Amino acid sequence: MTLLSSVVMALLCGGICALVLIGVRDRAVADLTDRLLLSGMQVVRLIEHGQVPPVLPVRKSALIQVIGPGGQIVAASPSLAGRPRLTRLTPRDEDSSANRVICDAAGFPGTCLRVVAIRVPTGNGSWIVYGAGLSTPWYVSRSLLLGLLAASGLLVGATAIGAYRTVSRTLDPVEDICAELAEITSSDLGRRVPVPPYRDEIRRLAETVNQTLDRLEAAVERERRFASDASHDLRSPITAMRTQVEEALLHREDSDWPSVAAAVLASLGRLQAIVTDLLVLSRLEAGAGGPCARVDLGELAGSELARRVHRMPVVMHMEPGVMVDADRMQLVRLLANLVDNADRHAESTIVVTVRPEDGRSVLEVLDDGPGIPPEQREYVFQRFARLDAARSKDKGGTGLGLAICREIVERHGGTLTIRDSEKGARFVVSLPAAPAGAAGDRTADPETLG
Repeated sequence: MTLLSSVVMALLCGGICALVLIGVRDRAVADLTDRLLLSGMQVVRLIEHGQVPPVLPVRKSALIQVIGPGGQIVAASPSLAGRPRLTRLTPRDEDSSANRVICDAAGFPGTCLRVVAIRVPTGNGSWIVYGAGLSTPWYVSRSLLLGLLAASGLLVGATAIGAYRTVSRTLDPVEDICAELAEITSSDLGRRVPVPPYRDEIRRLAETVNQTLDRLEAAVERERRFASDASHDLRSPITAMRTQVEEALLHREDSDWPSVAAAVLASLGRLQAIVTDLLVLSRLEAGAGGPCARVDLGELAGSELARRVHRMPVVMHMEPGVMVDADRMQLVRLLANLVDNADRHAESTIVVTVRPEDGRSVLEVLDDGPGIPPEQREYVFQRFARLDAARSKDKGGTGLGLAICREIVERHGGTLTIRDSEKGARFVVSLPAAPAGAAGDRTADPETLG
């Protein structure tokens, strides 16, 4: 930025200096021409009165020559006395005067002169009066050129210093942000970068960095809690199996080995369920999925519920033609998890409803169990969430089923919420309805699925 501003100022100063030199030079040339014409007119008066002396009474520095009708030098200023004719410049017939820059004139080698020629008509022919002066150079004078260069240098220097200081002050917050970010580690995510006081792009950068750090800290904290909960839930069945086996080994003769094997097998089943759910969650977070196709939500729910065995009877209210574009296998997993959750906590009945609602496709699973308090309706979707004994994982769940459901629904651009009901828990899935028209397969990816 400093270099750019300096170059721009240098170009600007160069343009201004050029305009000044052109203007001043034009004025200087005009003044010189006027002086030469004035000096020549004084000699013209002498010619008209017939009083032309051989050496003209003008200043010694003046360059004046008078050429008679025969082409001979009749008179000259003291500095040109005895010198040859300056030039053959002659005004045109229709002009009384002419001026031109002549270089290497007779007697002035290596010098350029501005010469003004004045025609003086008389009865015995035309006389020519030459007035000459040193030609004005392009820079007019050394003092003017040095003054312009000095002023331009000062302006460019001031611009460079000002730009450097301004940009440095502007970028100081960036250095502070970089320094703070370099010191933040995974064990110290509570730190934040400083936010500049001015509302500019750098302030927005700092705010965005802090928001990113907030999300990163929340994600790391969530993963830490998840790792802690997962290790606890995985350790429980392993500990139970170890205890059962060790106790049986201590009393080999008295142990009921088929019962021990059944207990260990139950613990292994729970362990396998937890590992399977963890794998499903990781695959969902990685964006894995099968092909998405047009699915009749009511037909899918009806067929899946008909072939599954549940502890409690399931009442179905399915409206036809409720279509969604989704991964069929993920929808099956969503329905199975919600119904299994309801089956563990229902007291007598489970109600599954599929219907359109406000241009969306809705799947609702309602049980008549103890329900979920409003303040804990978001908490239950966290991994390994634990409520009271009435709805705890000890009744058969892994603590990951609802988290998997929420992840599947959000991948498909929908919502999963718990709404009020007279009794029990009412889980409501709302998915975008499939647009009318021919169904077409498409590959699922995290962006298109939400």
